Amino acid sequence: MSNTIGDGMVMVALSGGIVGYLYMRYSSRQKRMEIIHQERMAAMEKGIPLPELPMELREPERRPPDPHVLPILGIVLFTLSIGTMIVLFLIRPAVSTALWVTPLPFAFLGAGLIAFNFLKGEPRR
Repeated sequence: MSNTIGDGMVMVALSGGIVGYLYMRYSSRQKRMEIIHQERMAAMEKGIPLPELPMELREPERRPPDPHVLPILGIVLFTLSIGTMIVLFLIRPAVSTALWVTPLPFAFLGAGLIAFNFLKGEPRR
């Protein structure tokens, strides 16, 4: 395997994007905390009751996973891969006759997700 300079640039860009996103998220949280601190200090100076901390700073409550995500993802993967196989079969050049089966793993993944949804045994609502 020989990596090119372009591969390295892509990795540097991805790493920089991830670090930049985390930095922006951290700095926005810091600015929000500074504003809340200033508001609380001003309230203490004026002798009015301290405002409560906003609810958004606390940890969000975990909600149960949506049961419709797996079948929807399965249907999308299955139909897109079957459609791609049909298109590749119809427009295939004479040289690459076996190229149309390349989306087959995604079709199996979609079919597996759909089958898992029906076989997991949860009662229907």
